[in-house]
Amino acid sequence: MAVQRFFASLAAATALLIAGCDIGPELYSAVWAKEAAAPAASAISSEPAPQQKTQAPQSPSAQVAPAQPQRNQQLIHNVENAYQNGLANYRDGNLVAAKSNFDYAVDLMLSSGVDIKSDAELNDEFDRIVDAVNTLEMDALKQGTGLAPAAEPTPVDVANSATFTIDPTIRAEAEASLKATQSDLPLVMNDYVASFINFFSNSRAGHGTIVASLNRAGRYKDMIQRVLKEEGVPQDLIYQAVAESGFRPQAINPKSGAGGMWQFMPFGVYGLSRTGWYDERLDPEKATHAYAREMKKAYDQLGDWYLAMAAYDWGAGNVQRAVQRTGYADFWELYRRNNLPTETKNYVPVILAVTIMAKNPKQYGLDSLTPDPPLLIDTVKTNYAVDLRLVADVTGAPVQEIAAINPSLLRGVTPPDEAFDLHVPAGLKDLYEQRIAEIPEDKRRYWRFHKLGTDESIEDVAHAFHVSAAEIAFVNQLSSTIDLNGVDALVIPVAPPSTSSLGRTAMYRTHKGDTLVTVADRFGVTVDQLKRWNHLKTATIPPGHGLYVAEPARIPAAARKGHGKAPTYSSWSSVQHHASAKTSGETSKSKNPGKAQAKKPSSSASNAHK
Repeated sequence: MAVQRFFASLAAATALLIAGCDIGPELYSAVWAKEAAAPAASAISSEPAPQQKTQAPQSPSAQVAPAQPQRNQQLIHNVENAYQNGLANYRDGNLVAAKSNFDYAVDLMLSSGVDIKSDAELNDEFDRIVDAVNTLEMDALKQGTGLAPAAEPTPVDVANSATFTIDPTIRAEAEASLKATQSDLPLVMNDYVASFINFFSNSRAGHGTIVASLNRAGRYKDMIQRVLKEEGVPQDLIYQAVAESGFRPQAINPKSGAGGMWQFMPFGVYGLSRTGWYDERLDPEKATHAYAREMKKAYDQLGDWYLAMAAYDWGAGNVQRAVQRTGYADFWELYRRNNLPTETKNYVPVILAVTIMAKNPKQYGLDSLTPDPPLLIDTVKTNYAVDLRLVADVTGAPVQEIAAINPSLLRGVTPPDEAFDLHVPAGLKDLYEQRIAEIPEDKRRYWRFHKLGTDESIEDVAHAFHVSAAEIAFVNQLSSTIDLNGVDALVIPVAPPSTSSLGRTAMYRTHKGDTLVTVADRFGVTVDQLKRWNHLKTATIPPGHGLYVAEPARIPAAARKGHGKAPTYSSWSSVQHHASAKTSGETSKSKNPGKAQAKKPSSSASNAHK
């Protein structure tokens, strides 16, 4: 399965090929049998299902916490509603709306605060929802819709649909050059290989696909050859990627569902993991290791690299049976005897033709290629969810680049509570770790990091990110005057979908009878945390005031010099007043006088593969 990242804002990085699609009865009979009794959606919306309204908090004596099973059932009910809205939108061809609904259904589970894995009923519900959504998206891809990159034919695709002849002159020249061509693969020249060299050299379509593939190869060549060497297989097998995908790590076959640079099927045991968060078939390095292991296994079974290539395309079992049926363990003999399917017949000669051409670029008009620069990355080990937009913010790299070097992420977010190799551009690992440490771990999926421009005010930033200036001031521990003089960047408390930026869990309006103890117990935090986050020196909390029950950004003390003391509990009203004055006309915007200084970093911080 090759679900593209659920990252609608990356329009330049991920093309949203959204179109109406009809879902056949076969899909519903196979996938939705379990859902026959699921509650129907009461409304269809292009937005995530809204949260249920909550009543104003009662005094502790009046509160009776519902039993955990009851809360679990309510959670499942909400998830089902969001999912059913998505299913209804999907049936109607409204894929943008369906994506939003499905995202929200999954997010409800992940952000519930419940240990899903420890509860069998919740775990089953989560797995069912994720599998169902993945199946729907796979069906959309087969129909040419869904969140998929633009289709681009591979050289094999182009060659399979073309008609061409053998040129004796080209064959003779190729045979002559082959004598001086060095390769760790056995290279032969015959009419089959020569015909593809002719096609890729002299046809516009054929030559264009080769040029595009070899240019793209520059990005991954060093990595692929290193991996092939580590796995003990010929390094010239790199050119099999031309036939498979044209070196596109997110290539998807809409017919078979094969995905990634090496076109692994969504089923099979390749040592590649697939979850609702990522698909390792789309990870260039991990998929290359898996490819090399598959090729080595096929070679050990069949004893011939050409047969191993055929096995990768058709299946080792099929090739083995063809050998047993004919008595010939020779690819070309199986070819001549029509014991191979047409695609596999073309598959091996295409790879050999591309290999010979790539090793003799001047002879075949490939000496003026402009290969993409090698991919240079650093790896950060994460075990928390972080949005790729935030990664781009804190590293200063374009979000398109961050998305491109993390192609296996399906939702534009690293998985929570699971180790993941997040890639950042080379040389930016330290900067990432310093800046990300300023943002609470549980906020990294939604919050942003904004580098201030000259004369940019906190109101300007608040307007751009649709949050209040007061909230920005709080998480950045700024004084009540919200003076940005000397501030280089701000942490922005952007809200999860369908919530206010901090209102859902971070700010609590106190009521009569509340104490720090009861508030701490209600929100699962400690009294010391409440005092620290709100800069309280006493336990007195008068009713009617905002009390923050979530962690602000960990801005280093050096970054606050010159701003005065961070807002205390009592000064919070003046911060709110200042933030709202813009709309009421009570004050004008306060611009940043002069160029801001850089903020010091925080110190914490068995069948065929397809």
